[in-house]
Amino acid sequence: MLVVTAPTSQIGSQLLPHLLATETPLRVIVRDASKLPPAVRDRVEVVEGSHADAATVERAFDGAHGLFWLVPANPKAASVAQAYVDFSRPAAAALATGSITRVVEITALGRGTVQALDAGYVTGSLAMDDLIAATGVHQRALAMPSFMDNILMQLRVLRETGAFFLPIPGDLQLPSCSTGDIAAVAARWLLDGDWVGQQDVPVLGPENISFNQMARIMSEVLGRDIAYQQISLDAYKAQFLGFGFSDAMAEGMTAMARAKSEGLDLGVTRSPESTTPTHFRQWCESILRPAFLA
Repeated sequence: MLVVTAPTSQIGSQLLPHLLATETPLRVIVRDASKLPPAVRDRVEVVEGSHADAATVERAFDGAHGLFWLVPANPKAASVAQAYVDFSRPAAAALATGSITRVVEITALGRGTVQALDAGYVTGSLAMDDLIAATGVHQRALAMPSFMDNILMQLRVLRETGAFFLPIPGDLQLPSCSTGDIAAVAARWLLDGDWVGQQDVPVLGPENISFNQMARIMSEVLGRDIAYQQISLDAYKAQFLGFGFSDAMAEGMTAMARAKSEGLDLGVTRSPESTTPTHFRQWCESILRPAFLA
């Protein structure tokens, strides 16, 4: 039995088809079961509730052997530590005494780099990894750069202005991966019952690419001039405050962007094992263009 958290998230919703194709018994933790597609809901065991709740995770973890762990966004949290570490404490307590022996989780690149000491959401993610590792489970922490799919959060602005905006230098080439590829990597680890120990697993995408290069590719795929514009860190934080984020979580986003600008995501050398297949142009053609034209 595998337990999947955040099954309606971008990654979780793409992970489930991989797992269902193998007929592996699945149990999902979801706040509202009605948000699951009927074809999924009919084939999984559903535990309704939050995976930050001790009773919910104890019920969901009972008798299971593997876990996919993904912390959902909490823009109103009082601190990044609360959003990642405190959220995960009930699960860690259940893992320490329960039947689950293997955990595959979503985390961030940055372990071992100086910037990770003050990298907002990244710092919180790495502290969460440490909490789970301390339970003694076998662990694969899938360490992510920025997602290609994050551009979809600026879809309205992209249509209206022909530009997208971030505080990272436009010519800085960084790794980037698609959520579809992340789901495929997570499925491989979850379905492989032979690995042991604890290890970070970078998921880097096939290439380092700058936002200026992304803008040129987007222009070609969308048939419209698209520009990238670097904004200040203060303006970036103000955007999140305008979206209703708490000051701490808006600052967490800003600190993460600052660290990425300083090379946070460049501390790992790409290898065949860390390289996923989807190039940014492919992602634009299959995901961005249909969404842009919808």
